[in-house]
Amino acid sequence: MNGFFILLTIFLYFGLLLFVARLTANRHTDNDAFFRGNRQSPWYIVSFGMIGASLSGVTFVSVPGMVGSIGMTYMQTCLGFAVGYLVIAHVLLPLYYRLNLISIYTYLGQRIGRHSYKTGASFFLISKLLGAAARLYLVCLILQHYVFDAYHVPFAVTAAGTVILIWLYTRRSGIRTIVWTDSLQTLCLLAALGLILYQTIDILGINLKEAVALVARSEYSRIFVFDDWHSKQNFFKQFFSGIFITIVMTGLDQDMMQKNLSCRNLKEAQKNMYCYGVSFVPVNLLFLSLGILLLAVASQLNLAVPEKGDDILPMFAAGGYLGYSVLILFTIGIIAAAFSSADSALTALTTSFCIDLLNIGRYPEQKAQRIRKLSHLLVSIAFISCMVIFESIGSQSVIDTIYILASYTYGPLLGLFCFGLFTRKQPRDRFVPYIAVASPIICYLADKAVYAVSGYQFGYEMLMVNGLLTFGGLMLLSIGNGEAGRRKISC
Repeated sequence: MNGFFILLTIFLYFGLLLFVARLTANRHTDNDAFFRGNRQSPWYIVSFGMIGASLSGVTFVSVPGMVGSIGMTYMQTCLGFAVGYLVIAHVLLPLYYRLNLISIYTYLGQRIGRHSYKTGASFFLISKLLGAAARLYLVCLILQHYVFDAYHVPFAVTAAGTVILIWLYTRRSGIRTIVWTDSLQTLCLLAALGLILYQTIDILGINLKEAVALVARSEYSRIFVFDDWHSKQNFFKQFFSGIFITIVMTGLDQDMMQKNLSCRNLKEAQKNMYCYGVSFVPVNLLFLSLGILLLAVASQLNLAVPEKGDDILPMFAAGGYLGYSVLILFTIGIIAAAFSSADSALTALTTSFCIDLLNIGRYPEQKAQRIRKLSHLLVSIAFISCMVIFESIGSQSVIDTIYILASYTYGPLLGLFCFGLFTRKQPRDRFVPYIAVASPIICYLADKAVYAVSGYQFGYEMLMVNGLLTFGGLMLLSIGNGEAGRRKISC
């Protein structure tokens, strides 16, 4: 019966998405609509929709499950996120708007050279494909376990069906549609979170004030860690990593910036970033609080807590402990979060592949549209393939895996953009790909060596080390200021 309710919820929700997609497309199906939304997106709609796109199904499932192992220390990273959004608003957005970019990696070609441009775009394609596929994989895994296993449906079919649904409503107008569907999905996600919190508090038999007190006095409520430098949860590691994670995973990410670049002008895009950045902190605080309340429910009902944190919320929702209303809300929440993250990633990957690698601007519009549609389909197939591979590997915490992955794959992007923005030097462009590949390899080997010698284990701060190594390599291979002086593009 639970499986029937979940399937019915998914199909009704998807029907609503298709309806919104049809309304927003409204004869705007050209490449400019797909890539930039014709630069007509209202900033407040973009801002609200980006909340859901950033949170994703991973946040909905993994963040509540974190508290059992690391308490509420994830909030240290979230505080760093807020600072990172300010940097994006005042350093990167002015540059992108002044250059009137479709793909943000075009900047690297104008500032440094063709090899740097292709390297930056390639690292984005790899990073975003793996990260977005990992997020969607988690949701498909939940659906597989609680619904499709009972019908003996292979995981590959579940993954393919999910991606096909997303492809159907994004294939015509891309970012023009996504700006609006993401807002709808954010509304569903936040409503689901609020109602699940309400139902959980009701089961505990307490009021809101007592729930706040329960969270505050819980053994899992610790936020700040200042006393252990070896811990991955040390405040300074988490806070500064949060700043740089935001800069690279939002400011240097075509997926997130593509929505910003669909706003009418720079000032509106900056307003979007302020509102979006401020809202991110309390939303994550609510997710962590939900995790503590669920552990309290487990204690009250004498339930064994799953060893894997990502299984805690799905266990309560799909197991019927919180009632059928929460089951439906949970389904809407994770599907809304997963779709809002995956649909924009699918569109951004298609954009970068078409603009950065295929250079479709050189073709007539009709041929360019055919290439874009084929690319969109190929990226969808790549999504499905990655998810099937992840299913064969498995992971204890998907959100932790994503951030660790970002430390290695986004580090070279951080180094490239910092070099371009803050120096006037010109590196030997043909060697840039080698530096970008060598940097994460050196970081990985250094992490293993340092841990073996001292016991110190790198966390998300590896992103900063990786970026610094790339930056240093570019400096060593620079040829001075002469050529760069003419090519420099300042923000």
